[in-house]
Amino acid sequence: MNTNTNLFMNTNTNRRQFLTASATAIASSSLLPTSWANATPDELRLATFRYDVTPPMGHSLCGGWIKPVIGVDDPQEAIGYVLLGAGKPIVVCVVDWTALANSAHIQWRQALADAAKTTIDRVTVHCVHQHNAPLACMDAEKIILEQGDLPHIIEPEFFKRCLDAGRKAVTSALKKTQPVTHVAHGEAEVHKVAGNRRIIGLEGKLISQRGSASRKPEHHRFPEGLIDPMLKTVAFYNGKKKLVASHYYACHPMSYYGDGMVSSDFCGLARRRRQEQEPDCTHLYFNGCGGNIGAGKYNNGSKEARVQLTQRMFDGIVASEATLKPQPISSVAWETEDILPPLNTRFDEAQLMAGISNKKNRVVHRNRPSYTVAFIRRVKAGIPITLSSLHVNDISLLHLPAESFIEYQLRAQAVVPSRFVACAAYGDGGPWYIPVKEAYPQGGYAVGVAWCSDEMDPMMSAGIKTLLSKA
Repeated sequence: MNTNTNLFMNTNTNRRQFLTASATAIASSSLLPTSWANATPDELRLATFRYDVTPPMGHSLCGGWIKPVIGVDDPQEAIGYVLLGAGKPIVVCVVDWTALANSAHIQWRQALADAAKTTIDRVTVHCVHQHNAPLACMDAEKIILEQGDLPHIIEPEFFKRCLDAGRKAVTSALKKTQPVTHVAHGEAEVHKVAGNRRIIGLEGKLISQRGSASRKPEHHRFPEGLIDPMLKTVAFYNGKKKLVASHYYACHPMSYYGDGMVSSDFCGLARRRRQEQEPDCTHLYFNGCGGNIGAGKYNNGSKEARVQLTQRMFDGIVASEATLKPQPISSVAWETEDILPPLNTRFDEAQLMAGISNKKNRVVHRNRPSYTVAFIRRVKAGIPITLSSLHVNDISLLHLPAESFIEYQLRAQAVVPSRFVACAAYGDGGPWYIPVKEAYPQGGYAVGVAWCSDEMDPMMSAGIKTLLSKA
């Protein structure tokens, strides 16, 4: 089903049709079953942590091709929790950065794993994807440093300080754990935030990219298209005391950027406002499969728009939490699936390195290809990407990589309609965009910066089915 050609259909009808079609498509995947370890814990305990990851003055933002840090509108944080009592500790973390890619993502997970005394396969780390924020890839950093004239992608000493801060935060948190007895899920519709970014013409090709912000009247006039309008919340409790509330919504989280002012932007600001209301509960915000979703239908890029978007997200969080109904925890399971993505043959390492070395090219056309080269080398070295899921009672928290398209999230919900599925994407950012197969011939920006081939779609869809099939 070509979902983007249906952009001008009624959004709710379009989504229902997509869910029905996706349930059939994903169920037909042929997969070998993986081991499944359900736990009925005698006593679950939980520790929460948070630490500052605001970049210093002068640090590169969004990979070094926008204005570096000149000030801070609001700080950036890494927030998470450690769940104990269901086998080895499980660590869930979300970071107010653009991305953590390849070895940077692996190092961040390993640092938290070491502190929690667990293994890296039981750690998931995601980024919210704000753009006035670091975009970390230590492998790309090494490539551009060899050129001698390019700005840092991520300053190694700053990155090391963040890893150290993470270890200290988790170690400290584990000294003050609390029992976990109940879990709850809720959801509510978010109004006037998300819209599909890809506008497809009659010939089946992308004719316009409706980005995170736009002043074009046609971008505001066109319907939202295929989105997931629901903000989902999953909360853990000790009796009646809410300990953690994790919120999930799929949309690029930028109102405006490029002015050098660090910010957690409208999604982070909404989360922080809710945190101030409930200081005894740790609130986390995860960006879902928002690779082809942005706020451009409703956002003109003004400072006033950031305020409006923040309020709409905050309203969605509060409304979602209002539907929470705690239930005793009866089972917990953690599942992982490693995949080695198929490379997009459009990208040739030697040609990319020639462009990186060409000092006549703009910074963006030298720094950005370094991420491609880093990913090519990673895949050739056989270093996989780990998909994971946490299943608690009838709830599944699905952890996916990079800028995955919204279709993956909707497919996941469709394949197990009896369960409450919340998706966190923007995990390992190595692949950059992960479109669905039908998007590749349509063209457009996202396809142009997808380091994987279109065979990534069936591979990742199969991985999602594996993770959810025995929940």
